[in-house]
Amino acid sequence: MQLGILSKVIARPTLEEVLDTIAAFGLECLQFNFESAGLPPMPDELPHGLAKRVRDAAAGRGLTIASVQATFNMSHPDPEQRRAGLRRLQLIADACADLETSRIAICIGTRDWSNMWRYHEENSSQEAWSDMLACVSEGVEIAKKTGVTLAFEPEVTNVVDSAKKARQLLDEIASPHLKITMDAANLFHAGDLSRMTEVMQHAFALLGNDIVLAHAKDLSHDGDAGHEPAGHGLLDYELYVSLLAQIGFRGPLLLHGLDESLVAGCVAFLRRKLAGME
Repeated sequence: MQLGILSKVIARPTLEEVLDTIAAFGLECLQFNFESAGLPPMPDELPHGLAKRVRDAAAGRGLTIASVQATFNMSHPDPEQRRAGLRRLQLIADACADLETSRIAICIGTRDWSNMWRYHEENSSQEAWSDMLACVSEGVEIAKKTGVTLAFEPEVTNVVDSAKKARQLLDEIASPHLKITMDAANLFHAGDLSRMTEVMQHAFALLGNDIVLAHAKDLSHDGDAGHEPAGHGLLDYELYVSLLAQIGFRGPLLLHGLDESLVAGCVAFLRRKLAGME
């Protein structure tokens, strides 16, 4: 597996300084966020030549761009918010060839008006599913036309709040341009921690063949997405890494949800776990 990081974890004045820092941690890849180049995370326009500049700067430091972040609330109750997100997704998808990446990380979202990761009581409604499904379908058409893959993650606070619903979405869309980002710290509903092995094994059984990205963070309690740095919480990382290995995952394992001061320790932690799989 390739170890990497979400570029937004590293806050520096310039893109080059962000990439210098990532390389200095001994990482091999990154999920690129346009904020790292001084833009909004979902920009309305891209300066000419920026994508090639990002690609060249990363390659010059021995880094690959494993994916690019294009997260907006695909379940937002306001259709104009969803349309605006799709317009920006198109812009980012068009830039992927110059970035030399084919994977875009997306967010299924919630019915919350202001926070795409906050639980909302209407998440389980048929209207929420229908709105989300239509938005994802349009996103997949963009992905198909630009030759990229969208990767979403099941998350307990989102409309797609379980591996079962993630499987349902994959089956309803039925496109090779929609895949999974696995983040085991996001799988546990209230009361699920005592069933950690069962929950994780079930998720991999349902989704293992469609995982193209993996996130590395941790959790301190169930009923919410994890917010702890990898190795600082309750997640069974030996099980997580072994399940990734069992499905033959060789892709990027990306750190996030941590302060930069903890990156070196988390990288060392992950390398120990990966070494134990050899």
